[in-house]
Amino acid sequence: MVRTRVQVAQQSGVGEHLVRGLVRAQLGLALRLGLVVAAIFVAVPVLGATVDPFADATVFGVRLNWIVLGALPYPILYLAGRLYIRWAEQAERDFERLTDDDLESGSPERSRRARSAGRR
Repeated sequence: MVRTRVQVAQQSGVGEHLVRGLVRAQLGLALRLGLVVAAIFVAVPVLGATVDPFADATVFGVRLNWIVLGALPYPILYLAGRLYIRWAEQAERDFERLTDDDLESGSPERSRRARSAGRR
């Protein structure tokens, strides 16, 4: 029986592969989320340049596209940050479940702690 936690701790080939998979998953998540945010930020000026009613609209004497460019980035970046943290922590929890030998052996104390950590 392969002890995955030992493999990770000893940085063996299997452990190195598991850690590399975690890092790759988090990097992929960051890149995908970054592309979505960049696409949203690029879409607003393109929309302003191509759609005349959007470019000409004003609110309180200020052009709508400037209001959108000045106010929209903050909630989008906050939401993207929150999503990244949530999804990256989920990947880490999945990695811990994969490498946790005590959960496989059925230790009641370890299982209780794992269930309570999942509720957070």
